[in-house]
Amino acid sequence: MNKNNKIALVTGGSRGIGRNSAISLSKKGIDIIITYNTQKEKADEVVKEIEANGAKAAAIQLDVGEVSSFDLFVSKLSEILKDKWNKEHFDFLINNAGISNHTPTLEVKEEEFDRIINVHFKGVFFLTQKLIPLIADKGGIINTSTMLTRGTFPGSGLYASAKGAVEVFTRYLAKELGARKIRANTIAPGAVNTEFSGDTYIKNPGLKDMIASNTALGRMGEASDIGPVVASLCSDEMGWVTGQCIGVCGSVL
Repeated sequence: MNKNNKIALVTGGSRGIGRNSAISLSKKGIDIIITYNTQKEKADEVVKEIEANGAKAAAIQLDVGEVSSFDLFVSKLSEILKDKWNKEHFDFLINNAGISNHTPTLEVKEEEFDRIINVHFKGVFFLTQKLIPLIADKGGIINTSTMLTRGTFPGSGLYASAKGAVEVFTRYLAKELGARKIRANTIAPGAVNTEFSGDTYIKNPGLKDMIASNTALGRMGEASDIGPVVASLCSDEMGWVTGQCIGVCGSVL
């Protein structure tokens, strides 16, 4: 293994888009650290799959909605970087972890509002802030938004609003970190067939067909449509791309 391999940290890497992003990055020769909240067994499976691809990997527990836990997480991350890689820095931060929300605006309770904002914006903001000193120069940050910031779907107002804040935050990161040649971009997936919105699909049997009919390519997205885009944004070929929000959505009509 090349000791000079770059390292990516993928939050929420035990399932769905995060998992596919981690595996796609590993196929490009990038070593991986993933975080998981409760699904340790799935995280361990991802680590094994990445190692089978010839890359190094590790997993750390993290609830991105609990800002008070971030100092301890950063300490654990630093220990793993030192012990496993003999490094003090990593190269790419992929802020992917999230939770679904489809509550109509008139029914949102304050506790629900706080949880969504904490996970999707406050957590992203302060975790990134804590980790910037550990990101190597010429590295990158990729934040996750949604195409719901461009179109509307009933019940998605709170979730989309939090993601809209992430898009603005990302543009500022690109400007403020440009002197260190750290690029910051956002990906905005369309509806993707993963566990993330699984309950919604179960409760609305015709929803997948309706979504598919409203894309130019006539189908829903899969995690495997998103992960390779994340990996490409961490490549030298994308070195002139920063401050952008890239829709990965099959062109929602």
